Amino acid sequence: MKQIYLLTKNKGKLLAAQRVFSKYGIEIKNIEKDYPEIQAESSIEIAKHAALQAAKEFNVPVIREDHSLCLGALNNLPGPYISQFDQRIPVETMSKIINNLGNHKGYFELAAAYAKPNGEVKEYSYKVQILVSDKIKGNRGNWNKIIEIKKKPGKTLGETQEEDNLAVWTKNYEKIAKEIIKND
Repeated sequence: MKQIYLLTKNKGKLLAAQRVFSKYGIEIKNIEKDYPEIQAESSIEIAKHAALQAAKEFNVPVIREDHSLCLGALNNLPGPYISQFDQRIPVETMSKIINNLGNHKGYFELAAAYAKPNGEVKEYSYKVQILVSDKIKGNRGNWNKIIEIKKKPGKTLGETQEEDNLAVWTKNYEKIAKEIIKND
């Protein structure tokens, strides 16, 4: 059985990857090592840097995915700095800002890097359109309580379980799995 390693501590990313790779007969293993996250303007740069470090250190093929949140009301901020913003700005404050500015559109950019120990890196990315709810709903996460997936409006991420949204987060994994089956 083919194996690939996912560099993450995020349970949702691991669940999404396991769901996809198991369909292709590829075993997904997890690397939970912390690498300093570089500050970069794009998620793909961040994912690529970490995946390459882990692939070389462990001498195995590694996937690292990084997400950006781009809010129209904030000129596409926070971008790849989502974690820092989410930790520092309470959902109540962010909700007021978005409601006052009136632009409730945005998107997640999901970027993945598939790195091999020889230094080869392939990049994948796609966007998931979102809406920012005018009401705080749910009890999971901070900003998750105001973010809705545009294709599934009406419920925030905070009102759903990780498993409910796995299909939204799997496109990069699908592309990588198909490439592994085809080329490796």
